[in-house]
Amino acid sequence: MSSVPNEFRITWPPKETWTDATREVQSFWGEPNSWEEGSKTNVINVMANHPPLAMAWSHFGKYFMIGHTLSKRQLEIVVLRVAVLVNSPYEWHNHVGYAIQEGITLEEIAAIRDFPNGDHTFSDEEAAIISACGELIKGNNITDATWATLQKTLRQDQMMDLVFLIGNYVMTSWGLSAFGVPIEGGADAIGFDLKTKSGRTPGVTYRPGESEDWIEKRGY
Repeated sequence: MSSVPNEFRITWPPKETWTDATREVQSFWGEPNSWEEGSKTNVINVMANHPPLAMAWSHFGKYFMIGHTLSKRQLEIVVLRVAVLVNSPYEWHNHVGYAIQEGITLEEIAAIRDFPNGDHTFSDEEAAIISACGELIKGNNITDATWATLQKTLRQDQMMDLVFLIGNYVMTSWGLSAFGVPIEGGADAIGFDLKTKSGRTPGVTYRPGESEDWIEKRGY
C-alpha cells in the first residue's frame, strides 16, 4: 500500500474567491459555521473548487450514506473492501470507525481487508458482497456464481444499489488519490494495518448527522 498523500494537487479555494455556490458545497453536511468558515473536511473543500460537480457528487454520495436499500453493515463492508482494492487510505481511515459503530469488529475488518484469506468465515451473502467488489473492479462485471448467491437474499433494488455503491466509492477514491487529498491533519489516522498514528485502538466514529456530537467524535 502507498503512504497517505501529504500534499494537495488541488488545494482549498482561497476564502476571497468563495461564492454562495462554494459555501453551499462546504455546508452541505451541516457542519457548524461551515457557511462562514468552510468545512473542516479536506475532500469537501477540494471539491468546493467545482460547485456544480461537487453538488452532484454530494447528493449521489448522500444517497449511499443514508438513503440506500442496503444495511449499514453491508455498506461498510463494501466501502472497506473497495478502499483496500483501490488503495484509498482516506476512505479506509474514515470507514473503519463507521464500521465499528455498526458492530463490525476489528477482526472482521481485518478479514475484509485480507479476503479470502484469514480465519474469519463470512456468511455466503457477505462473502458474495466482498467478492462482487473485486469482480467489478478487476473484471468489470459480477460473475454468474456471485450474482446467483446474491439473488438468494437480496432484492433486485438492493442488487442495483450494490453495484452503484461499489462504483461510487471507486470513483470517489480515484478523486481522492488523483487530487492528492490527505487525511485531515488533526485526525488520528488509521492505517491499513489497523494501527493509528498515536498507537490507540481504532474506535467508533459517526456519519454526518448520525449523532449530535458527530463533529467532535470524528476527531478533527
